[in-house]
Amino acid sequence: MSTLTATVEEPRTAPVRPVYRVTGRRVLTSEWAKLWSLRSTWITLGMGLLFVVAFGLIAASRYKSGIDSGNLDSDFADSTTVSLSLFGTNFAQLALGVLGVLVTAGEYSTGMIRSSLAAVPRRLPVLWSKAAVFGLVALVVGTLGAFVTFLIGSGIVSGTPAAMSLSHAGVLRSLLGAGLYLGLVGVIGTALGALLRSVAGGISVLVAALMLIPGLISLLPSSWQNDISPYLPSSAGESMFALTHDSTSLSPGAGLLVFLCWTALVLGGAAYRLARTDA
Repeated sequence: MSTLTATVEEPRTAPVRPVYRVTGRRVLTSEWAKLWSLRSTWITLGMGLLFVVAFGLIAASRYKSGIDSGNLDSDFADSTTVSLSLFGTNFAQLALGVLGVLVTAGEYSTGMIRSSLAAVPRRLPVLWSKAAVFGLVALVVGTLGAFVTFLIGSGIVSGTPAAMSLSHAGVLRSLLGAGLYLGLVGVIGTALGALLRSVAGGISVLVAALMLIPGLISLLPSSWQNDISPYLPSSAGESMFALTHDSTSLSPGAGLLVFLCWTALVLGGAAYRLARTDA
């Protein structure tokens, strides 16, 4: 007689997947990795740095040649090493602002934003992290470009009325202000991309706000210009790094406050739309 023995198989259990928590540090790390994984980041940041350095050195060389030849252009008559070194800031702001728009609007155009928001369901940390990461990168690039251009430009204009050193009053504040201005421009570009969700739309609004509207304001009566112009984003930002000020411009502290208000306004609009509407 044979005995049948049944073997009881133990149920197989699936391996337990580790639970990952969404933290601010991890969201920042993710946005940092995404930013540097794009070729356009390296190209556009390089262009921004090149604009600051190249145009600043060209301005300093032109001033030096005008002094040596005795035929100085009237536009350069009151120039200083600081103003010559920061001549390329207006060009660099476009490169950094456009890249800021691409950081956010680019994800909407490719559909990657859905993956980002699925990983971070609370949504707003994605916007804060993008703005913080790219704003910091733009700040570093702008500050580096300002100091490098100033140090090289000081040697070019040495011995001229425009010559200055880092120890002169207001020089450090102006150079740091230029870097901070470019960093905030990057944040505004990031916010515009999230607010409009269109690369073309974000770039158009950015260019209009920084370059076109100031030109249109110049068509208004002088009394209106004096009341409106200092509070435009471009004018307020310029007062942040200008070495000298007059009655028609804001002080550096007031200019910073006004520009921060513009930045907060655009960021607030982007946050409202991100929280209230679908991606």
